[in-house]
Amino acid sequence: MAHPTVILNVVGLDRGLLRDHAPRLRALADDGTRRTIAPAFPAVTCTAQSCMLTGRSPSEHGIVGNGWYDRTSCEVRFWKQSNRLVGGDKIWETARRSEPDFTCSNMFWWYNMYSTADTAVTPRPMYPADGRKLPDIWTNPPELRDRLQRELGPFPLFHFWGPGSDLRSSHWIAEASRIVHEATSPDLQLVYLPHLDYALQQLGPEDSSIARHVREIDELTGDLIDFYRDRGCRVLAVSEYGIGPVDDAVAINRILREAGLLAIREERGRELLDAGASKAFAIADHQIAHVYLGDDVDPATIRPLLEANDGIDEVLAGEELITRGLAHERCGDLVCISEPRRWFTWDYWLDAGRAPDFARTVDIHRKPGYDPRELFLDPDRPLLRAGIAWRLLRKKLGFRTLMDVIPLDTSLVRGSHGRTDLGPDRSPVLLCSESMEDLPETIAATDVHDIALRLLQV
Repeated sequence: MAHPTVILNVVGLDRGLLRDHAPRLRALADDGTRRTIAPAFPAVTCTAQSCMLTGRSPSEHGIVGNGWYDRTSCEVRFWKQSNRLVGGDKIWETARRSEPDFTCSNMFWWYNMYSTADTAVTPRPMYPADGRKLPDIWTNPPELRDRLQRELGPFPLFHFWGPGSDLRSSHWIAEASRIVHEATSPDLQLVYLPHLDYALQQLGPEDSSIARHVREIDELTGDLIDFYRDRGCRVLAVSEYGIGPVDDAVAINRILREAGLLAIREERGRELLDAGASKAFAIADHQIAHVYLGDDVDPATIRPLLEANDGIDEVLAGEELITRGLAHERCGDLVCISEPRRWFTWDYWLDAGRAPDFARTVDIHRKPGYDPRELFLDPDRPLLRAGIAWRLLRKKLGFRTLMDVIPLDTSLVRGSHGRTDLGPDRSPVLLCSESMEDLPETIAATDVHDIALRLLQV
């Protein structure tokens, strides 16, 4: 019989922050285990989680980033949610080989829809035809959705991502995890706690106020740990990556556009990237960019163009992608890594007045890349907050309203990730309530799969 185990994903926690500001998380490992994690490459959410849950590299499980380009449909696919996209058995599926009745509860880890987990909860906003975006969740079983939002209130989506991101979303997830654990007593529960991740991107790890955010997530996580230990669970806390300081971004698509490689479609005076017609374009993902090439374009002709940019540190192709565990059909033909204090933006316009209307909105699906500027309100518009209240009222009344409140200024972003060489103090960590003295001081992200199975003893 499996020993009840919980994996807490405290995103963004690194060795330095743990040492200086997180006493309750340190206490978890005082009589157990504390190790450094060599992060997955690229060190981004969807890749890191898939590596931990399957014990495989992106070459095998196929999650090469938070998004990729579908070469068949000629569409960018970002933040998809179906678990069927992830190749390989997950921890709970491996456990069921020896224990068919094994149960798993997945609370907000990514690719959580239509999986074989017994209980699943994940963000799933509603998008009525009038243009509104309404907070909601998707659950399995379906009736859990009503119970959680009846007891806890609607999921605080606008505190989960966007300019309003704060501790409230992690608190909601923690409380929902308690309810589910008490109701189902799963053999394994996965819990995602994102608060620190977004604070670090907004402020940067060198900002003095980060200490407060670490203490907040430490208190919340500490209370959760006490809850699970009282219920007889073994507890494993992990982080996906460390976050380094950044000063500005690299507009890789502008480099490709100025070289005549990127195709643009004009709609009502605005410019849209035409990926299918482009000879080369990039999907930006924090400090990583996947560059996709047309069928008749030789990577060797594009690589020197990118390597010549002083914001790009490395350009990988061919055998290098195999060596880095990233060789998969979803991967770009070239993969760029930014300089340590830079990140990649998806911007492709040369005139801000011709940027697409969604550039200044929180829109994680239409942008061909991750956009951390969505964590900010435009500081150049001092009356914006009053205007937001009016726009929200119009939305509630059913009027279509463009929430163009996000800045285009890339210098506002102070922290990023994706690189795997940020130094010892910015390395992610593994903390465990149980002693595992035989583990090496540094483990791979893929090792989390087998460590969890050891804790479960299946």
